[in-house]
Amino acid sequence: MPGTGKQTSEASLPVKTLPGVGPARARLLDRLGLRTLSDLVRHLPQRYEDQSAEGRIADLQTDNNTVGSARGVIEATRWVPGQYGKKGRFMATLRDDSGTLSLVWFNAGYLREKIFVGQAVRVQGKCRSFNDYPQMANPKWERLDEEKLDGAPANAARLRPVYPLTEGLPAPVIEKLIAEALDRVLPTLEDPLPAELVAGHNMPALADAFRLIHRPAEPEDHKAARRRLSYNELLLLQLGIAMKRAYVAKRQAAPQLECSDAIDAHIRERFPFKLTDAQDKVIAEIAEDLSKAQPMNRLVQGDVGSGKTVVALYAMLLAVAARTQAALMAPTELLAEQHHRSISAMLEGSDVRVCLLTGGQSASRSKKRRQTLEAIAEGEFDIVIGTQALVTDAIKFKHLAVAVVDEQHRFGVMQKARLREPGETDAAGRHMVPHHLVMTATPIPRTLSLTIFGDLDVSTITGKPPGRVPAQNRVVGQDKSGEVYSYLKTRLERGEQAYVVVPMIDSTDDTAEGNNSAGLRNVADTAKMLNDVLGPQHTVAQVHGRLSNDEREQVMSDFRNHKADVLVATTVIEVGVDVPNASVMIVEHAERFGLAQLHQLRGRIGRGASSRRPLCVFIGEPTTDDALARMDAIASTNDGFKIAELDLQIRGMGDFFGTRQSGMPPLRTARIPEDLDLLGLARRDAQQIINTDWRLSQPEHALLRRVVHQHYGEALGLIDVG
Repeated sequence: MPGTGKQTSEASLPVKTLPGVGPARARLLDRLGLRTLSDLVRHLPQRYEDQSAEGRIADLQTDNNTVGSARGVIEATRWVPGQYGKKGRFMATLRDDSGTLSLVWFNAGYLREKIFVGQAVRVQGKCRSFNDYPQMANPKWERLDEEKLDGAPANAARLRPVYPLTEGLPAPVIEKLIAEALDRVLPTLEDPLPAELVAGHNMPALADAFRLIHRPAEPEDHKAARRRLSYNELLLLQLGIAMKRAYVAKRQAAPQLECSDAIDAHIRERFPFKLTDAQDKVIAEIAEDLSKAQPMNRLVQGDVGSGKTVVALYAMLLAVAARTQAALMAPTELLAEQHHRSISAMLEGSDVRVCLLTGGQSASRSKKRRQTLEAIAEGEFDIVIGTQALVTDAIKFKHLAVAVVDEQHRFGVMQKARLREPGETDAAGRHMVPHHLVMTATPIPRTLSLTIFGDLDVSTITGKPPGRVPAQNRVVGQDKSGEVYSYLKTRLERGEQAYVVVPMIDSTDDTAEGNNSAGLRNVADTAKMLNDVLGPQHTVAQVHGRLSNDEREQVMSDFRNHKADVLVATTVIEVGVDVPNASVMIVEHAERFGLAQLHQLRGRIGRGASSRRPLCVFIGEPTTDDALARMDAIASTNDGFKIAELDLQIRGMGDFFGTRQSGMPPLRTARIPEDLDLLGLARRDAQQIINTDWRLSQPEHALLRRVVHQHYGEALGLIDVG
């Protein structure tokens, strides 16, 4: 649990140790990730309802926000059937000595056998005024014995926590189980933070924070509790980041790579264009890092088409100039092949030796592959470009000085770590590792750069190279698809090329958002449709993840050489595709794609000097608020950094910060950017602690160290640090 490690036996007990939790209920709890008493304590309310004390019907509040409670006798009931086959509603009238209350339950015909005239009941729910009478819709209810009708009210006023639920586990059950877990866990809960640190920030102790967030007596209680729990999360993260930085500075070393004026001029001669001011600034930052014995650990972020590959090549050529090796790892074979092609073109005629190494290279080339691996080990290749094949046991470098990871969020933490495994030690006993450069075309919101990539120095390439034209964006419904493809034909007749992106490979594909719902466009059927619409004068090609390496390369080569006019594809073309003549993109079922993914896809067009402005059409039928927001956002701007901020607003911190995006466990209570002040406080406190005890090895930090490793050890690679 946050801030506790595994030191309490009560917290680690399974939920089945609680009364009333059998195998069936345990399975339902497991759906919510609730497997131990600790999990129940960490299952925090998503909101609170102001529940008034039980009172007379005449005193019920009808402000739509307060949950009221009353008791009385059922005076009348009736069933109102729905029209046209729709389900009906069950209605009743409750009376006490102060007045009457209308009750209505929708689609609840079973209540005709449960609630009768003359019955004494207690009801609870939000009360509204309906036709000038108080009414509760779908209230909770319970039958009362006659002798309890005039007894003292059972429910006092309180802030009722509302928890995330799952079908089969009603709110009262979750509340009861959490209450029991609190009573058993909190007395044994140790606070890993020094008491003086907590008191200095005017925060409650950890056990008090959990009690207050689950059982607030006043509105300020749960706010104070959330502040402490949020600080806890952020401090643990910042401690992990600070430990990692300290470890790199104290225990690791990298080759010092010179960047003289002569070397700089020689490298720039290889580039077919003048670098932008933003690229020059980032290159200066990288060159400064590479000149030091301390390993570079830098993130280069830039919008789609901002020129990150050239910056990475500059860093790799500094390694080559020092007679060492460099490697570039890409997440897909398509992107690796694209990097190999573009870098080889820029280095044509030079003495730099470049090779490509991917997992998809066929078995028939096994001899050639073995020869390539041997050549890499002997240092005969200066730059090695590949996929995760670069981190297999088979590959050994003679002297790897610079490791570049492209689209780094697509790799697991351990994959990235393998590319910079420590080698020999220097005279000071430090492990020798390569300098590390990671790149992303998914810009990170400014407010998250201190969390997701807090252990990296961040460089940003703003703007785009000269000649890049922003795309026109159109969002239309499925009913307009005929017009879209008719217009596509006119663009093709002008000599342009186009992409059509669909969510499925064929009608049997079950990978599209987890289902193969009827009506979704797929590659095979869409290509057939386009052949019919466009006619024989226009060629339609297909590419997707099931093609072999050779098949995919042939399709892409044909498209680059304009042997095909339209490329129908899945999101395999999201990165690594650079066809200057492609100026139109159509995305089918756009509401099914993430906002960052849509922006990446859009980046495939407008990469050449066409006289026509690139056009991106998003065809979709958004039915949820989030999907509508994504469509509005993608149509509103071509700026990837603005897209990233909008994506954060739409998805929220939980999704954006989740394992898929960063390898980090999601934050449970901290909210970025709302808690940016807490993040700053946590950074300062973490640095002060690490400055005095960078490994958290002092006895007073033993519990804190255990908790940091438990939560962030794997994500931040803290195993060596410990």
